[in-house]
Amino acid sequence: MALFADDAHDRVSQLIALTERLTERLAEETRAFEIRRPQDAVAGMEETQRLANLYRHESARVKADPSLVENAELKQRLSLIQATEAFEAVLARHARAVEAARTISEGIVRAIAAEVAEVRSPGGYGAGGQAQAGDARAVTLNKQA
Repeated sequence: MALFADDAHDRVSQLIALTERLTERLAEETRAFEIRRPQDAVAGMEETQRLANLYRHESARVKADPSLVENAELKQRLSLIQATEAFEAVLARHARAVEAARTISEGIVRAIAAEVAEVRSPGGYGAGGQAQAGDARAVTLNKQA
C-alpha cells in the first residue's frame, strides 16, 4: 500500500494527514492502556496496524528519495515536522503504556501459576516432622521388587 500523490505538495498533505491520524489512534490506545482497559484498544488495532505500515513504508520512501517532498512549501514541510514530533511523543508514551500492561499481565499470569502450583502440591512433612513446601505426593518403594 502506498500514497498516490500528484506532486510534493499533495504528498506532504497526505503525509501530514496520515501522521495525524496515526497519532490519534495511538493516543486512543494509550488512554485505554493507561486506564487499564486494554480491551478497549482492540477494536481499532487493525486500523492502527494498517496506518503504521503505511507510515513506515512512506517514511522509508521519503528517506530514500527526499525529492518526493522537497518542492513543497516550507510552511507545509514545517507542519509535517510538527506532526512527526507529536507522533514521536505519543509513540513514546504508547510504548511505556504497552510495556506497563505487558508487565502487569505477566505478573498476573505468574501469580495464577503460583497459586495453581500451591493448590496442586500443598506441601507435606519431612523426616523430622517439619512442614515442607513443595511436592508432597507420596512415593512408595517396594523393597521386594
